[in-house]
Amino acid sequence: MRSFDSPTVPAPRRPHPSGYQRAVAQRTAQRVGRRRIVNGIMVSLTIISAIIATLPLLLIFGYMLVRGASSLSLEFFTEIPAPVGETGGGMANGIVGTLILIGIASSVGLPVGMGAGLYLAEKRATPLATTVRFLSDVLNGLPSIIMGIFAWEVFVRPLGGPSALAGGFALGAMMVPLITRTTEEMVRVVPISLREAALALGYPRWRTSLTIVLRTALAGIVTGVLVAIARIAGETAPLLFTSFGNNFFSVALDKPIAALSHQIYIFAKQPYDQSIAYAWAGSLVLIALILIISLIARFVTRGRFIGTGD
Repeated sequence: MRSFDSPTVPAPRRPHPSGYQRAVAQRTAQRVGRRRIVNGIMVSLTIISAIIATLPLLLIFGYMLVRGASSLSLEFFTEIPAPVGETGGGMANGIVGTLILIGIASSVGLPVGMGAGLYLAEKRATPLATTVRFLSDVLNGLPSIIMGIFAWEVFVRPLGGPSALAGGFALGAMMVPLITRTTEEMVRVVPISLREAALALGYPRWRTSLTIVLRTALAGIVTGVLVAIARIAGETAPLLFTSFGNNFFSVALDKPIAALSHQIYIFAKQPYDQSIAYAWAGSLVLIALILIISLIARFVTRGRFIGTGD
């Protein structure tokens, strides 16, 4: 059988680019090159900014680790402070007292702050919301010693003396404005479609705000709560008027109670090397305590924000 070869089709000839096309391509290449350079510079600046933002905390923690780690021992966490001038002792009462004060402050600041923030987000244009928002900003800028004087007038004088409740109330009042503003901003980020979907399914407005909107914004609210706890955990001025400190181990809510920040302040003023070393060790423990609280909160809430793959 005879086969016939198909004729060879010549490849199409590509036209040579004109001078205008070459100029456009050159300008485009130069523009892309400049953009890549600018992008690299900006990315480098953001990385440097992130390092600078975290550097102070790392330096502070490292310095406290160098100065205070040598004073940490088992008795530091299990014993109360030794008498002035004597060796030994620890800050067990201050550690427990700080946890109690944080618990009291959180029981006061969390419900009030989250409720107020939710109201500000849902009723943002009302005169009451505008007034509360302005007063929250003013309250957030007040010196902490003013909170201590306020708690002294409200709790200490009527009850006849300093107590853990008075100290927790003062710290809780400091948490309220920060949690309020954080809750408002996080709730406002929640898409309005979620509210509309819940309302369309027959949910009442209050239940929609609590079970849908608030849970969706909980990740950002937890961050604000951690910032508020970190702020109050190191406050000393309000406690000078309220909890008053205690050299002995006490968990009574109606009695003076020790706190790490107050003990650090007392120890740092003493002219003894061991007292100053214990002040550094207490500062290290205080930072570690805040870090542990942050990690626990992140671990507990991570299931709400990380997809399970279902």
